[in-house]
This record gives sequence, C-alpha cells and structure tokens, in this order.
Amino acid sequence: MLNKKSIDDINVKGKKVLVRCDFNVPLIDGKITDENRIVAALPTLKKLIADGGRLILCSHLGKPKGPDPSATLAPVAERLSVHLGQTVNFLDCAYVECDDCRAKISELKDGEVALLQNTRFRKEEEKNEDEFSKELASIADVYVNDAFGSAHRAHCSTVGVTKFVKETAVGYLMQKELQFLGNAVNKPVRPFVAILGGAKVSDKIPVINNLLGKVDKLIIGGGMAYTFFAAQGYGVGTSLLEKDRIEFAKEMIAKAKEKGVELLLPVDTVVAKKFDKDAEFKTVASDGIEDDYMGLDIGEKTREIFSNAIKEAKTVIWNGPMGVFEFPNFAKGTLALAQVLAELDATTIIGGGDSAAAVNQLGYGDKMTHISTGGGASLEFLEGKELPGVVAVQDK
Repeated sequence: MLNKKSIDDINVKGKKVLVRCDFNVPLIDGKITDENRIVAALPTLKKLIADGGRLILCSHLGKPKGPDPSATLAPVAERLSVHLGQTVNFLDCAYVECDDCRAKISELKDGEVALLQNTRFRKEEEKNEDEFSKELASIADVYVNDAFGSAHRAHCSTVGVTKFVKETAVGYLMQKELQFLGNAVNKPVRPFVAILGGAKVSDKIPVINNLLGKVDKLIIGGGMAYTFFAAQGYGVGTSLLEKDRIEFAKEMIAKAKEKGVELLLPVDTVVAKKFDKDAEFKTVASDGIEDDYMGLDIGEKTREIFSNAIKEAKTVIWNGPMGVFEFPNFAKGTLALAQVLAELDATTIIGGGDSAAAVNQLGYGDKMTHISTGGGASLEFLEGKELPGVVAVQDK
C-alpha cells in the first residue's frame, strides 16, 4: 500500500489537477472552529501551485442528504484564500458539468485554484456511481488524493474517479499518513506499545486482534476497559459495559498470554455516581466498583503503571482517550499519558479522532511525531485492512 505515485513523481504544469482534500471541518453558524484539516492540506496545494498546476479542489463536509446550505464549502474557500495568499474561486454548484462551472474551470491559469461544492450534495457520491465519477474526471488531466480521512470510503471522489483519469497520485499528507502508520505497524522499532482507549470494545475488536500479533505491550483504558473488568469477574456498577463482548475480552486476555504480549489493564479507576463534569468522585480498586458508581477515568496507580510501561518504548500508537477527557476532573489519565509521550525519545503516533482532539486540547499536539487526520481510516489501517482510496491510486 505504500508504493504509490506521489506528487513528486508527476508533472502538472499547465494541467488541470483534481485534488481530493479532506475539508470536513467543524462549523458553528457558518464559522470554522478548527482549521487543522485545512492547514494539513497546504503543503500539497503549495507544491502543485508552484509546479504550475491548475487546481480544482473537492471534498465532502458533514453528512448532508443532498444540497444543504449549512454544509457549504464556501467558508473553506474563504480560509484557503487567506492561507494560500491568493483567491480560491468557489464554484457554488453541485453540477460540475454546468456551463458556468465548466467556463470557470477552463479559464484557470497555471497556479490558480478553484474549489467545487460539497461532493456529498450529489447522491451518487457515496454510492460510487459512474455518472458522477465521469463528471469529475471530465474536468481533470491528473487526479491527486490527499484525503486520508476519507481513504477508507469507496466514493466517487476517492475511488470512482480514478477509473476515468489517466494519471493519479497521492499528496504529501496521504504519503505521510501511510509512511508513519505503515512503518509503525509493519516495521516498528521495538519495544512497540499500543494504547487503546475510547468508549467501546466493539469499535476496536479488529484492531486489538491485529495488534496482538505485532506489539510488545498493549495498554487498554477508557470505557472499553470495563468490559475487560467484567471478563475477569469484577462488578462494574453503572460503567459502560458491552455484555456481548465479554467473551471476546476473555479471548484477548488468553491470546495475549499465548503470544507473550504484556496486556495492561487498569488496577484502579476513578468513579462517580453520575456522568457530570462536577460530579463528586473517588478512586477505587478495579475490582471494587460499587453498584451505583460508574468508572470515568483511570486511577493514580494505573497512571503510574501505564506511564512506566511506555517509558522504554521506541514506537507508540495511541488511539482513544483514557477517560472522559472533556471533563477536567476525568482527564487526568489522558493527560498523564500525553505528558509521558511528549517527553519520549520515540516515534509517537496519535490515531486521529478523540485521541487527536484530546492531545491537541491538552496542549501536547506539537510534541507528537505524527497525529493522524483520519479517525476511521487510521483505525481500519491498524486493523490491517487495505484502504480503497489508496489502492485506487497508481503504483510507482
């Protein structure tokens, strides 16, 4: 999956380049509240502009069911214009083949940029139907996929279009994601430690299965830990529990033993009677959660054990927070691990989604080797799956 043509391998001068970006940014009242994904796209865009490409950018935003003014990419065009220091022409139309869009695209000069309207305004996009794929391909000489966050989706703008464009490549962001995640999983510098947290075991079943064959240590925290507690016969009170996954947790505990992987589970947990940022809380042993309490973070002893387990690592992948990091009282576990990783002389990779948000929110984002831009895509990559949006791009 790593030997793909990149934008360094192609000549785009004077050519129309359709670039699939990931501009799925959070919007509140039409204002972008986090520009990380826009900033992440800049190296690829600047390179293609400098090389004289005529850029036509496309992306989805949100989950609209057809045209929806609240999911327009207009604010992205505005911010991109500022970041690139040049006007990004916004083509506010879902139909790329309309006369107005075609005219504006044909007038693009070398180094100029246009942005198409949200690809999900078209119902064909998520069904990967040829009609829309051909339409996108008809405006491009070259296709570049730089949207790792959507690479696990087989849509028109990520997969279908590649059938109808002669030359395809990946951008710098996609290349970086594949390089870091690929090397970490397939060629890790050891000791290799994976930290898995977040709410549900079910979201991480294939990841746990795949990583148990690759890591030296596997740390499990967050809401998913309580299913592992139940697998050991502990009561979990009103904590998050997936009863139908208890058997799986038992199997994984046995599999870790069989493979000689050190599986670390919390030895103590911070509990409260209600899910509330101001709830009164206390710390109890993992087998001491009372019936009317719920676990909301890992305890102090666990923080110490997990921190020590990470300190010798040379490669760390982290996906999912250790507790309810949005509530300061229950963010201490996540914060403790972020602090250790920030000081580590190792390759530290944060697997997108909530863990990326947590690390950035706690102020440690710039101390990590790599923060993945794709929550779902990075999870599927860690599961060992091939990503359709990557497979579709030409090999070198």
